[in-house]
Amino acid sequence: MPDSLRGPTEKWISVRVRPDRASGAREACMAALFEAGAQGVHEDGTSLVTHFPPGTDLEAVHRIVTEADEQAVIETAPVPDVDWSEAWKSRITSHQLGPLTVTPPWLAEGMDPAVTIVIEPGMAFGTGEHPTTRGVVRLLPNRLAAGQVVADLGAGSAVLAIAAAKLGAARVYAIELDGDAIPDAEQNVQRNGVAGQVHVFEADAGAVLPLVAPVDIILANIISSVLIELMPVIGASLREGGSAILSGILLEERPTMIEVLSVHGWTILEEDAEDIWWSVSIAKA
Repeated sequence: MPDSLRGPTEKWISVRVRPDRASGAREACMAALFEAGAQGVHEDGTSLVTHFPPGTDLEAVHRIVTEADEQAVIETAPVPDVDWSEAWKSRITSHQLGPLTVTPPWLAEGMDPAVTIVIEPGMAFGTGEHPTTRGVVRLLPNRLAAGQVVADLGAGSAVLAIAAAKLGAARVYAIELDGDAIPDAEQNVQRNGVAGQVHVFEADAGAVLPLVAPVDIILANIISSVLIELMPVIGASLREGGSAILSGILLEERPTMIEVLSVHGWTILEEDAEDIWWSVSIAKA
């Protein structure tokens, strides 16, 4: 960190964090930013961006984030005098994704609740601002039939579980290991009127998935290394004729993932790419 930005600040400061690719690093960094006093965190590609007001001890922010992820890259810069307590909201937009719209609450007025997913940006990953979330939501309508059972692994904000419920799933298991994300997920489920369909569990996906199996569709927006570890249990937990939608995969990792899927007997049904990210729907050959 530059010496000029050490200690308490006199201006609003932009803080950009690029987490390590390790499992859970992104969620840990987001939680650390909120712990350090961030009022909102914007997902910008592979980075997390927020703003801190004058008087913030940036050394403390730096310490909290690096304690959560020692490999995180942290960039700070002074910004013009702006009321960022409100201005950060302008960077979060509504996203039309096939038949569904993902939106923050302040843009939801007048939208049809039946096809709108309202997500309050919070500590849990998944606001609709990240390409990996959007990729799954775009692929889901072509796979999901009304009345089916869905499991959402690494559910975060529960945005994908809510999407499945809005598209007609009879039951959705939203499984999330991070206890800090659970309150956000539960609030989002209630806010979107799908509490009767979506059941939120604080648990390890690999351990709980076999207990709720068989399911028709499995959603997993997780980094590729974890996805590879989960492929055997994903395959064993699907009902005959079921499918999975995977995301959190970098485009540069696509050839490796295709090889892994082929080795494990999966067929690619449909692909989606946005920015540097790749999402894919698959079924057993």
